[in-house]
Formats: sequence, C-alpha cells, structure tokens
Amino acid sequence: MMYIYALGFSFLFVFLLVPFVRAAALRIGFVDRPARRKIHSRPVPLSGGVALYAGVVATSFLWLGDSPLVRTLAVGGGALVAIGLADDAFKSRGREFPVWPRLVLYVAVALLPGAYGISISGISSPSSSAMIVFTDGWGLFFTAVWVFALINMMNFIDGMDGLASGVCVISSLTLFAASLIGRQEVTALIAVALAGSCLAFLAYNFHPARIFMGDAGATFLGYTLAVTAVEGTLKGATFLSLLVPLLALGVPILDTAVVFTRRLLEGKGLHRADNLHTHHSLMKWGLTQVQTVSFLYLIASVFALTSIVILLILR
Repeated sequence: MMYIYALGFSFLFVFLLVPFVRAAALRIGFVDRPARRKIHSRPVPLSGGVALYAGVVATSFLWLGDSPLVRTLAVGGGALVAIGLADDAFKSRGREFPVWPRLVLYVAVALLPGAYGISISGISSPSSSAMIVFTDGWGLFFTAVWVFALINMMNFIDGMDGLASGVCVISSLTLFAASLIGRQEVTALIAVALAGSCLAFLAYNFHPARIFMGDAGATFLGYTLAVTAVEGTLKGATFLSLLVPLLALGVPILDTAVVFTRRLLEGKGLHRADNLHTHHSLMKWGLTQVQTVSFLYLIASVFALTSIVILLILR
C-alpha cells in the first residue's frame, strides 16, 4: 500500500502544480519558440522541470525522510534544475547558453552520489560466486560515468511531445519492479515517485504539448534514473544483471549510440544539436508525432519486459 499511496501523491502533486508553473512561465515569456529545427509551431512554456523536481523530492522526503539517496537527488537534482532553467532562459530569448558551465556542473553532480556512499561496488563473475571489488576510486569513476551519461542521454531524447516523460514512466516502473524483486524498498519508493510524477506531467506534455520539461526536467530525470539504478541493480551486479538497467533505459542509450555514430560518420561535433535522432528519422519516414512516440514507447516496453525476465531468471 505504501507504494500506491506514494504513486498517487506524486501524481496529484505534479498534476496540480503544472498549471501554476505553466501560467508563471507564460507570464514572464519563459517559452520555447518555434524555429527551423523545432517540431512545434507555437510558443510552449519551458517550466515543467520545476514541477517534476518538486514532485519527486516532496514524495521522497515524505516517505523516506532525509536519507542519503533522497539528499543526493535533492541536492544534485536541484543543481541540475537550476542550471537547466538558466539554459532554458537563454533559449527562450534565442541565445545559446555556454557549454562549459553545464559540463562542469554535470561532472560535479555525477560525483555527488559517491560522496553519499552511493556507488558501484563491484561486479561478480557469472560462473562463480567470486566478485571483482572496485577500489573506492574506480567505484566512484564508474558511477560518475554512468550518471553523467544518463543525464545527457535523457536530455537528448527530449525532442518530441511526450517522448522523454513517457519513456521515463516505463523506465522507472521497470526499476520499481526490479527493486521489488530485489527487496529494495528505498529504490522502489524513489522509482514509483518518479513514475507518478512523470505520468502526471505526461497528461500535459503529450501531443499537442501544453508545457515542456526543458533541459531542467530532462537532466533531472536522467540523473534520478541513473542514481536509482546505481543504488538498486548496479550496486553489486553480476555480468548478466548489468543488462537490467541497460535495457530499462534502452531507448535513450540506443538513441545516443545511433546519433553519436551518425555524427562521427558525417564529421559533426558530438555536442551539436541536429536532426539525426531516432524520432526525427521516424518522422522523415512518414510517421506522425503520435505514431513516432507510440512506437518508441513500444520499443521501451519491450526492453523493459526483457530486463525483468532476465532478472527473474537470475534469481
């Protein structure tokens, strides 16, 4: 019942908060304006990340109190939302936010989980009970790389109405199921709080979107999924169980791999925005926005179910 209450609370919290942050964004002109690379045809508020952050953190504090995982999400996520809002503010005025401040902060928040004792401790062999234990340095390094990558990957796929929020619902429910199987109540609660928040936001964000999460929301979602996975299935994983978080987050990981490969082949900068993402390609093939997003939801669901089957086999 605890998880149902947390799911309901996070959903209602975000569902009721979004209209207020949307109205505030419209009032001050904090909107994403149509442009050559953009799909939408009218200005859309960029303040959704504030509601997502508030929903996840409020739910987590109410049910878990001031735990290391909640503090990591509150502090690191808050920093990402702050710089994301700054980035979004520049975009709303037709300007580009500098790359280096974002890069430095992304690295800092990627290192933060380790400061709270949340890190990948090692990998056990699939053929024996022996475990390769990482030193503190290597554990922090692998954790930071994973978190940094997911922050950016989730941001990359946030290019179409409802895509990032819907994929996050599927991924967080997968991590929730994995946490229940592993009897990890804390990560299960965080995952269900994230699912409820994203589901409520999706009610406003599905096509035609009335609000965007912006970089503030997308980076926070990636960070929360990454840290929750580390504390759950990645903390001391077998080689095969590494597939669980990789598949649960399969859509953003696969999209990033495809985009980076195409950018390298075309000689473009890896950080440059373009129309090479999977959702752009699907629309070029003739799919509508709703069809494209629905197809990617289906792929994410297949990845999710596969990861749960693997986890059940490993029990």
